[in-house]
Amino acid sequence: MKLVSWNVNGLRACVKPKTDDEGNVKSKGFETYFNELDADFFCLNETKLQEGQLDLEFLGYESYWNYAEKKGYSGVAIYTKHHPLKVSKGIGIDEHDHEGRVLTLEMEDFYLVSVYTPNSQEALEKGGLPKRLDYRMKWETDFQNYLHELDKKKPVIVCGDMNVAHEEIDIKNPKTNHKSAGFTDAEREKMTTLLNSGFIDTFRTLHPDEVTYSWWSYRFQSREKNAGWRIDYFLISERLRDKLQTASIHTEIFGSDHCPVEITLSI
Repeated sequence: MKLVSWNVNGLRACVKPKTDDEGNVKSKGFETYFNELDADFFCLNETKLQEGQLDLEFLGYESYWNYAEKKGYSGVAIYTKHHPLKVSKGIGIDEHDHEGRVLTLEMEDFYLVSVYTPNSQEALEKGGLPKRLDYRMKWETDFQNYLHELDKKKPVIVCGDMNVAHEEIDIKNPKTNHKSAGFTDAEREKMTTLLNSGFIDTFRTLHPDEVTYSWWSYRFQSREKNAGWRIDYFLISERLRDKLQTASIHTEIFGSDHCPVEITLSI
């Protein structure tokens, strides 16, 4: 079983093929990549859509969406070849569930959770901590509690842009980013807590020393220089560890400031 997750940073923009100034193909467009990857489950983050704004269907797939109330903001979706037992939007806490950040499919043998974790945002003043860090910490606690409640019933696969580079190997310039959103000690500790409580980072499990990123700023030619961050993940319940076959990051795919991440499981 193949699963893919991609922060498309606006699906309407990602759908369009892109060329560079010299007419060379930069991105073949979302539909081409979707068909090439041929996943059982294809999870999307940061769709930036409202219902009815884009009619994008694929033969053999059902799709489920959680839209943010704010237009052009956040949003997650899942395309699936397998009909779910149940679909849930959000985590059941009103404070968090207006931004379209979590979508859960209950399958027969597992839960699949697509998540777009809130960005803690840059500091209000130079040298300060990210301005939304306190909210991010509350969200992390509540989201982890949600995952643990699911995990009590059946194994969990959680994927998406989790907006944190967990270890120094996961970021190009760790020394200069310790107060940057997505690399603060507090955010990294929250990921450590989750991984110490029954979940594993699939990519790092299979590639303990590999330096590969999944997001690059649009500024400073970051992707050309490979000055990136690994902030897109597949985490799985510890008891699925022996089912994990492959974990990869598709750095060859363009169309967003993120690239797709993928795992295969023997389920």
